[in-house]
Amino acid sequence: MWSTAAEQALPESDLAAVERAELERQFDRLLAENGAALARLAASYTNTAADRDDLVQEIALSIWRGLPHFRGECSERTFLFRIAHNRAVTHLTRRRPQATAEVVDIPDSRPNPEAGLAREQQGERLRNAVRALPLLYRQVVTLMLEGMEYGEIAQVLGISEGNVGARLSRARQMLRESMEVAR
Repeated sequence: MWSTAAEQALPESDLAAVERAELERQFDRLLAENGAALARLAASYTNTAADRDDLVQEIALSIWRGLPHFRGECSERTFLFRIAHNRAVTHLTRRRPQATAEVVDIPDSRPNPEAGLAREQQGERLRNAVRALPLLYRQVVTLMLEGMEYGEIAQVLGISEGNVGARLSRARQMLRESMEVAR
């Protein structure tokens, strides 16, 4: 077995503690860098803040469990989103459909109240339209809004890049139609 001088000098329990500490640092760094994006992803799969928070906790736990198995075959971000996607799909299959949807308030800093109200209403219509998309299309839109490229989305969802493009095109068409009806 290959080992370094430092590894030979440390007892096995100390070596495990060092490895665990390094894993904890990596986990904390990944959540600090990607936590907000993972929360937004979770929100796209849920209807209430409580469900979103539960899903975020499930995602974090799954990342912790999966991190020791990360082989570096993709980016860390893709690895995290793949775990989050899988956990969210599992979460959806376990819960009962709920009729209520929570609307997130985004404050408008513009001074014109009428323009602010119109923008807020349009944002609400868009959020509702995205939530109303079938899951296949909502997944692609959510990941695209997180700044992922087609290749990363394809890896996260386990589909081809061409399929990502087709789903995104169809989702855009559905959103356009939905927004026109909402006017």
